[in-house]
Amino acid sequence: MKAISGKEFAKMVERSGWRLLRIQGSHHIYGKAGSEIRLSIPIHRNENLKIGLLRHLMKMAGIAEDDLS
Repeated sequence: MKAISGKEFAKMVERSGWRLLRIQGSHHIYGKAGSEIRLSIPIHRNENLKIGLLRHLMKMAGIAEDDLS
C-alpha cells in the first residue's frame, strides 16, 4: 500500500464528495450528504498516515486501494 499524508488523503476524500464540516485542532472532520459517517483525518504537517488508520479511513470513505495511485 502506498504511503499518503493526511493532507493528500483529505484532498482525495473531497474529490469523492465529502465536505469539510469543521476543524478541531489538527483533525479535519468530514461528512457526506445522506450519510451519518464522519471522517476524522489527522493533518500533522506532511507526515504519512499509519497504514492501519489509512485502511480504516478508506473503508469508511468507500475509497479503493487502487484510487491511491
